[in-house]
Amino acid sequence: MSNATGHATSAGIGLGSAIAVAISWSLHKSIIWAIIHGIFSWFYVIYYAVTRPGGIAG
Repeated sequence: MSNATGHATSAGIGLGSAIAVAISWSLHKSIIWAIIHGIFSWFYVIYYAVTRPGGIAG
């Protein structure tokens, strides 16, 4: 495990939060929204996947 990965996981940054922040930043370009969506993590990722054209069904 790399040093950066170890620090991120010990800080509580999970995969869901990272994906949610990346999606939020690409859509809104706002740090506030990225933080809020990072807190909701997987809920926001699933919401994004369901509400986008093509979504989960592809």
